[in-house]
Amino acid sequence: MTVGEFCLPLRVYIEDTDAGGIVYYVNYLKFMERARTEFMRELGFGKDYIFNRDLMFVVRAVTVQYLRPAALDDELQATVELRRLRGAAMDLRQRVRRGAQVLARGDVTIACVDRAGLKPRRLPPEMVRVLQSVPRAGSQV
Repeated sequence: MTVGEFCLPLRVYIEDTDAGGIVYYVNYLKFMERARTEFMRELGFGKDYIFNRDLMFVVRAVTVQYLRPAALDDELQATVELRRLRGAAMDLRQRVRRGAQVLARGDVTIACVDRAGLKPRRLPPEMVRVLQSVPRAGSQV
């Protein structure tokens, strides 16, 4: 774990795998999504906060590198690190690991949009305040 890294423990179930018992590639994105959701919940911005405002978060961009396979019953960790905050978006670095071994890594840009028109809108000020207190990826202790 690094400074500012949120970590969600996971286990690989049969539904996560292909016919060979290897995690199907799209499920790494699902693991990363779960970690982002729990990261925001941990900061106080769970579904109640989001649903009670005229906003949504959407993936604007994602790049993923698949490095090693995970298999049925593996214990994994999906991590999130905040890299950068912008007016209506945040850039995150994510990893899926088995112990210290990185299996997949991704960079994700999440955009804040209004619920009705799906147009970009600034991150809420209270969210910005909390996110600004989260150490950034690559920061020193």
